[in-house]
Amino acid sequence: MMEESLELVAPTAEYENQVMSYRTEMLASGDSFDGCAGLENVADYSEWLNFEERLKKLYGESYVPSEVYLAVRENDGRVVGIIDYRHPLSDFLFKFGGNIGYSVRPDERRKGYAKEMLGLILARCREAGDERVLVCCDSDNESSRKTIVRNGGVLENEVADTVGLTKCGTIQRYWINLI
Repeated sequence: MMEESLELVAPTAEYENQVMSYRTEMLASGDSFDGCAGLENVADYSEWLNFEERLKKLYGESYVPSEVYLAVRENDGRVVGIIDYRHPLSDFLFKFGGNIGYSVRPDERRKGYAKEMLGLILARCREAGDERVLVCCDSDNESSRKTIVRNGGVLENEVADTVGLTKCGTIQRYWINLI
């Protein structure tokens, strides 16, 4: 059960130490950095904040703009998660990644934060005019599946992970209608 409510905020200098400790925790636990805009691949916070230039260089013509938000617990200002909203979908994202990626720091899991984060970003997707969004997860990630379904996700299909994003080898693709 969720302990406190969250707000989605743009990354600023104020959150540098928290984001970098988030990175350290995720690396130490061997977690996937879903929705973190390549946080695992940077040396410092200022490099991470340079999303557009860095990710354009990394993905080339497959680059899709994204909005990255920190999920901050309102009562104490702690960053408990990171979520990004990618639009429009590239061919790669359509097949394997979806419009939205998210993660919750290891010591803040099982508190309902992922569900709230996804709900908050869906409101922003509606405001942007999206009629539906695609959210994907590993087929063996029961927590993520439940989060997506609780936010209205309907399974379209499963696809083989031919690009090495998962440990299980299968990606589930869910559509969430926003209208």
